[in-house]
Amino acid sequence: MKVIGITGGVGSGKSALLAYIAEKYNCKVILADKAAHRVEAPGEPCYEKLVELLSESILNEDGTINKEKMAACIFRSEDMLEKVNGIVHPAVKTFILGEIERERKEGALDFLFIEAALLIEDGYLDIVDEMWYIYALEDIRRSRLKETRKYSDEKVTSIMDSQLSEEEFRKHCKVVIDNSGALAAAYAQIDKKLGEYLYGR
Repeated sequence: MKVIGITGGVGSGKSALLAYIAEKYNCKVILADKAAHRVEAPGEPCYEKLVELLSESILNEDGTINKEKMAACIFRSEDMLEKVNGIVHPAVKTFILGEIERERKEGALDFLFIEAALLIEDGYLDIVDEMWYIYALEDIRRSRLKETRKYSDEKVTSIMDSQLSEEEFRKHCKVVIDNSGALAAAYAQIDKKLGEYLYGR
C-alpha cells in the first residue's frame, strides 16, 4: 500500500479529483477536515480541551461542538487559533497514523490518500510515501471560489496569501497534477501515474 499526501492551494480542485480516485481505485481517502470533526466529538481526544479553552458557549444543545460558534471564537484572536490548532492538529495526525497502521496490517488496499491544506507545514512529509501537488492557475482558482463558494476577491486573496507559494508546493511534492482545465485532463494524469504504480508502465 502506497500512502500519498494530496495538497494544493484553495480552489485547486482537490475534492473533485479525490472523489474520482475514491470511486475508481482500490483505496481509502482520509480528509483531514473530517478527521478533525471526529477527534472533536464528545468523548474523543480534543473535546474536553476545546470546551475548557473556549467555554461551553461553543456547544450545541446536544453537547456537540458547534463549528460556527467555535470559528467565531477562534478568528477573533491569532493566539486562540494557535491554541486550537495545537490541540486539534496533533490529534488528527495521531488518528491518521492509526488509520495507516491499521490499513497496512489488513493489507487490502493499493493506496491510501490523505488530504489536508497544511500537509507540508504540519510535517506529513515524514508520514506519507510521497506528496502530490494539485495545481491550477490562479485566475482559474479565483473564478472557481467566487462561483462555487461565493467568496469575495478580498477573501480569496486573504486565503491565498496565507498558503504556501507554488514554488514551495512544487519543492516538496513528487507529482504535480495540473487541474487548470477540464477534469477529464486531470483524471488522465492521475490514471497515468497510478497505472505506473499498479502495472509498472
